[in-house]
Amino acid sequence: MDENRHIRLSTVDITLPDGVSFTQYVVAMPTAAMTLVVNDQREVLLMRRHRFIIDRWVWELPGGYVDGAEDIHTAAAREVEEETGWRPRSMEHMVTFQPAIGSVDQPQIIHLARGADPTGTTPDVNETQEIRWWPLEEAVDLIARGEIVGASTVVAVYRALTLL
Repeated sequence: MDENRHIRLSTVDITLPDGVSFTQYVVAMPTAAMTLVVNDQREVLLMRRHRFIIDRWVWELPGGYVDGAEDIHTAAAREVEEETGWRPRSMEHMVTFQPAIGSVDQPQIIHLARGADPTGTTPDVNETQEIRWWPLEEAVDLIARGEIVGASTVVAVYRALTLL
């Protein structure tokens, strides 16, 4: 139905095992790579930005689309640096998930970075309005208060509770 480098919208005719048939809309989007950066004090690096689709200011992980054949670890580290001005010291896979597999195909690959160094660069104002280190437990409170709503950040924060 429509396609560009960020999204493909199509329809698929489905027949269920009981014989019911219908047409399903399917959205395919590029793989997204995000990173939960944590320091020695168990603080996580989050960015505050306005998300126009829901018209809200929220806290979230740095991340973005993987460009073509780009290595996923490289893409995740690049996004941290571009969006926060911090360079991760290490990168390891944390969790991969699909946020809405009923109609959307977009793998979300979250990495864990243990430590980061400031690059001295200022993040693009179009990427973020504020960068802040939050104690992990306070990040959990941000979820409860509705200040973190993005699935990737929610998954990463809760996963970190079991890893750190």
